Amino acid sequence: MISQRLFILLIFFFCSFISLHANPFEKVLPGFNEQIQFDKIDAQFINDVKQPTMDELNKKLEKIYNIPADDRTFENTVRAFDAAYSDFGKVYGILYLMNVSHPDDDTRKAANEAVIDFGKFDNELNLNENLYNSFIEYSQTEEGKSLSGSQEKFLRETIDDFKRNGFALSKEGRDKLKEINDRIALLSNEFGKNISDYKDDLIVTEDDVKGLDEAYKDARRLEDGTYKIDLSYPSYRPFMRLSESDEARKKLYMKYNNRASDKNLVVLEKLILNRKEMVEHLGYNTFSEYQLANRMAQNPKTVWEFENGLIEKVQEKGKIDYDEVLQVKRQITGNDTASVVNGWEYGYYSNILKREKYKVDSEKVKEYFEINNVMDGLFSITQSLFGITYKEVKDPSVWHQDVRLFEVFDDGKVIGRFYLDLYPRDNKYGHAACFPIINSRETKNGPEIPVAALECNFPQATDTSPALMSHSQVKTFFHEFGHVLHTLLSKTELSGQSGFNVPRDFVEAPSQIFENWTWDYPSLQMFSKHHETGEILPKELFDKMISAKNVGSGVSTLYQIFYGTIDMTLHDKYNPNETRNTTAVVKELQNKILLTPYVEGTNFQAAFGHLTGYASSYYGYLWSKVYAQDMFSVFEENGILNPEIGKRYRELILARGGEKEAIDLVKEFLGRNPNSNAFYKSLGLEPDELKEVKNEAGL
Repeated sequence: MISQRLFILLIFFFCSFISLHANPFEKVLPGFNEQIQFDKIDAQFINDVKQPTMDELNKKLEKIYNIPADDRTFENTVRAFDAAYSDFGKVYGILYLMNVSHPDDDTRKAANEAVIDFGKFDNELNLNENLYNSFIEYSQTEEGKSLSGSQEKFLRETIDDFKRNGFALSKEGRDKLKEINDRIALLSNEFGKNISDYKDDLIVTEDDVKGLDEAYKDARRLEDGTYKIDLSYPSYRPFMRLSESDEARKKLYMKYNNRASDKNLVVLEKLILNRKEMVEHLGYNTFSEYQLANRMAQNPKTVWEFENGLIEKVQEKGKIDYDEVLQVKRQITGNDTASVVNGWEYGYYSNILKREKYKVDSEKVKEYFEINNVMDGLFSITQSLFGITYKEVKDPSVWHQDVRLFEVFDDGKVIGRFYLDLYPRDNKYGHAACFPIINSRETKNGPEIPVAALECNFPQATDTSPALMSHSQVKTFFHEFGHVLHTLLSKTELSGQSGFNVPRDFVEAPSQIFENWTWDYPSLQMFSKHHETGEILPKELFDKMISAKNVGSGVSTLYQIFYGTIDMTLHDKYNPNETRNTTAVVKELQNKILLTPYVEGTNFQAAFGHLTGYASSYYGYLWSKVYAQDMFSVFEENGILNPEIGKRYRELILARGGEKEAIDLVKEFLGRNPNSNAFYKSLGLEPDELKEVKNEAGL
């Protein structure tokens, strides 16, 4: 008979054994559609779950590989793969978010290492012969041949991706490709990490901050009476717009345009070189040719025609904008012969132009956009448009005390969750972006609830000052929340077609469209309240904002063209082995496209983070804006707050994700072919009379 003591020891051993072999991620993702337990994530946890997460996916894939060819079905092959990869993607998504946002150095480092390892693992899957053969075998079955709609599209695109990823190569060729892809993943990660880790600032005097308000100065004042201006958006942008010190603005401009240049100039050259090696190994001429093959644009020729056509259309408006600002510089400086407005001067004199000629004082406008009021307005508008409700979760499990969690309800049921991480802090992602964490999909237990996080760097309230947003920041908030809604209102059968899983040159359209609500007075009346008096933004001031709206639209659009052209040049017309370097490319293009000349000693491209995730895709911001503005024209015609149009937009665009071709979704919503009229109108240009788009992409 077993003694009681031995029995207890055996029970303890058994429970320990079970615990060791249970899914270690369950304490963070405790069950289907339950809230993520972010406060349980630390470096040790990440190290504990990394390998088991990859092992679990491999185990599920082995079951798919072992299915006889004649027994393959959509359920046991395609849906099984989508479900398995979706589960892996949850962990990947959570750890990627921790990599860019967690305040603890060790946790962030462990997450970064996990992201690198997961990236390598993902490269292996892209070249997994067993997985490829499983899809090929299924595609040759009677059921596979008879698929239609979103299922046929998913199967076709998955096989096409395998082929694009190297299955025309021999086993040795695929092994070499994997080595190249692993190097690219490491370099891409290093490029982004160098940007987020980079720290610099400018110490300035009282004279240098003349023109800036007390709240700005209070947040940056040092004990000795000087001011520390860092390179985050809330510090940099107001200083460049308002500081009366030309010398200080130039110094800060030089620092800002050299972020991460100590490391990333070399990393960027290596990254471009490895991408070139990869695509040549696959039989493509350039990285852009490879990257665009499955985008709406389809090929570099279409993109170059698009960019060059925009330059021709916008350059005249840009020159008008520039000359207006140049005239202000001449008046302020008393130098009637001044012929150049430099990069560190343009924002300053442009702000004076808007204030003096158009009577729009950006600092006065900010007084009507306290961040909580803006959030309430954004929530009210989107809840009304789409028939949904947001409820904040009290005492949520989060990674930082500033983070808030909201649940999205539809007909009384939770259909999504989103986190708001709105304020800057050290080592946090430095821009504004939506990070999808869990995708929507249908499961045997019902729909899986999508989850997303919004990382921003908006002003934060202090003990003496409220958090006031510029109108530009209000637009950014609406823009990024459009990405959140694209994720959360997705209602797709498969995870791989959910939300963001659309062509990269369309993914911005569902976010860009929301910027328009920040230029609609009835919408602004819902939340633009003076932070002290509660007064609604006066119609007179709004009318002045509208008058000034397109002041600089030509110059700002030329900047977008400039960024897209840099991206395309580096990946379609640049050889890292040639004598010129990336800085020479930037200099040449800036002096060709922009009216503000290149400043010697700057290396803006070192912190151009889009050169990793958006490589050969930055053109998509303007490309997708054509569709965004065209779709918004439907709201304009039928009522910008019309819930019926909101419902139609939700069902035909947001809910469908990548289940249909993007151009077909747009045509269905519009009820016609798209055109560029609304886009050019939004820039203050006369649109071509009813000019319909003729190329295959629909532009």
